Amino acid sequence: MSFVTPGTIAFVTGANRGIGRAIVDALLARGAAKVYAGARRLDTLASLVAASQGRVVPVQLDVTHPDEVRAAAALAGDVTLLVNNAGVVAKFGAPFTDDGWLDAARTEFEVNVVGPFALTQAFAPILARNGGGTVANVSSVVALVAFDILPSYSASKAALHSLTQATRASLQGQGTYVAGVYPGPIDTDMAKVIEMEKATPAEAAAAILDGLEAGDEEIFPDPMSRQVGAQYLASPKALERTHLGEAVAQ
Repeated sequence: MSFVTPGTIAFVTGANRGIGRAIVDALLARGAAKVYAGARRLDTLASLVAASQGRVVPVQLDVTHPDEVRAAAALAGDVTLLVNNAGVVAKFGAPFTDDGWLDAARTEFEVNVVGPFALTQAFAPILARNGGGTVANVSSVVALVAFDILPSYSASKAALHSLTQATRASLQGQGTYVAGVYPGPIDTDMAKVIEMEKATPAEAAAAILDGLEAGDEEIFPDPMSRQVGAQYLASPKALERTHLGEAVAQ
């Protein structure tokens, strides 16, 4: 049976662009009955809603606002799949001693860690009532090996990786499947400053849904992440040393 069925009802955060928008498109293409699309501004969802033939429900959602998280859960009581995709990079490429990293860390941890924690807490009872369901946390390869140009972002995604593991253990009793998604740089606005060949958001979204369909607990949706993922699963310390060597060489 396909993971996405005509009865699948999903909630996707950060759905207005990038990987989030592509995940919504992929869910619709595979037959999802309804997708709640969360974004901080409803107007950024207009084209997505217009093209969905009534299957996309726009939801104003800043994942750092508890009242909006509660309102989203109250609205979407029929959800069977929660995709915690909303994320932010607040700072890039400065000396480690730059004071700005601390402000960046506060922003990134609020959005990238506390936000998914709050959403999953709010939706866990809903998923339980609806048969268990699925939670997919969109993290990053930097959760597995930190990039020195992104120390605060790397730390926030590592924390999300830990949260994903804790969520999996905590919700297994209610039958909820929890997956971590670990993309490398994807061709989105967030990664535009990284100069390398990148997978498209559509390619990443298709691989994410394929991974969910396969029941994978760790999903690597692009060529770079598959390489890093294989190295990480074989030897985390060897991956760290290899990446450190590459950073020093640069």
